[in-house]
Amino acid sequence: MRHRERPRSEPGPSKTRRKRDSLALQALGEALVDLSPEDLECLALPDRLRQAVLDARQIKKHEALRRQRQYIGRLMRDVDAEPIRQFLEARSDSRRQSTGLFHAAEEWRRRLLDGGTETVSECVDSLGVDPQKLGDKLAAVRRAQTESLRKGAARDLFRFLHEAIRARAPGGDR
Repeated sequence: MRHRERPRSEPGPSKTRRKRDSLALQALGEALVDLSPEDLECLALPDRLRQAVLDARQIKKHEALRRQRQYIGRLMRDVDAEPIRQFLEARSDSRRQSTGLFHAAEEWRRRLLDGGTETVSECVDSLGVDPQKLGDKLAAVRRAQTESLRKGAARDLFRFLHEAIRARAPGGDR
């Protein structure tokens, strides 16, 4: 067994701490494997790490993929992981915000279809939408004769509401 000579005044990180750090880096590396090629290009990764991530996408065998993930984790030890963490967090926050906007538009559509004129005026005040356009889209949903026409009109109403909500959200012009 190899022992590194360290002065007693400077104890290094414990084995548990080193293992926890290695597992965290491996998990970060696994997140890289799940990124789209466009997102992967946004990161400044060393060539060996980038190639290992691309290779992991091609591997189908479970055990081989496990070993490749460990290799990626090993390569991650030589890389500054903070920019990667920040990129993944920003990407996650963006998705979370997008999902929130989507749910808000669904909720407004449901409330508008179930509610009356007070809901329409609340929507106009809250989202700042054109009352005429909103009324036209609601009327189109209500007067649709067939289920397929109703679904199409409801989708159109959803798109209209989603765009209005996105425009009002911080950083809304996407």
